[in-house]
Amino acid sequence: MQPYFLPYIGYFQLINYVDKYVIYDDVQYIKGGWINRNKLLLNGKEFIFNLILSGASPNKMINEIFVAKNQDNLLRTIQSAYGRSPHFQNVFPLIEKIINFTDDNLGKYLGNSLMQIAKYLNFNTEFIFSSDINEKDDILKGKDKVLNICSILNTTEYINAIGGQQLYDKTEFENHNIKLSFLKTQPIDYVQFNNTFIPNLSILDVIMFNSVEEIRVMLNKFELI
Repeated sequence: MQPYFLPYIGYFQLINYVDKYVIYDDVQYIKGGWINRNKLLLNGKEFIFNLILSGASPNKMINEIFVAKNQDNLLRTIQSAYGRSPHFQNVFPLIEKIINFTDDNLGKYLGNSLMQIAKYLNFNTEFIFSSDINEKDDILKGKDKVLNICSILNTTEYINAIGGQQLYDKTEFENHNIKLSFLKTQPIDYVQFNNTFIPNLSILDVIMFNSVEEIRVMLNKFELI
């Protein structure tokens, strides 16, 4: 799947469930999408935060774009939003490490953020960058590109987020001896300070308010369709 910056818990449910997770970094960057932004809780309300980029363009691949050097405002926003959360002291150093990652290639930067969160949550998943394995990068697009990656990795089962139902057909994958499933996250809620719960925020919100043990339980709250 395309890498996103600190995405919601459903993304990590998928990462945790699979044996190998392909970070799809050699596909077109979507301007205005969720590749470099997400939502956190600020003053009791949903707030969109952004990772500042350099040279972002819908005419470029994700791994052809770079992260701007100064992300201090983002760190200050996170500190302001979650400074009083129960797990801030343990989590904020991890977030600082993620945001201050020295490789400014957007694909590698986002990949590192996913791997750091996965390590914190004790995942055993193997991460692979599509740009490291895709032998027909300039030829194949869409589902054909995905099927090519599956072929290279000898895949027998491919799992996508629920939004992939609009993109991929099970029959086409079955014709290549691949079982296609979609992961649908079940309702998840937890205490966020004293306000009414706001769902579907960044994993950042989840790890600020919950222990690793509590999150491990949440990671199993999904169904495969």
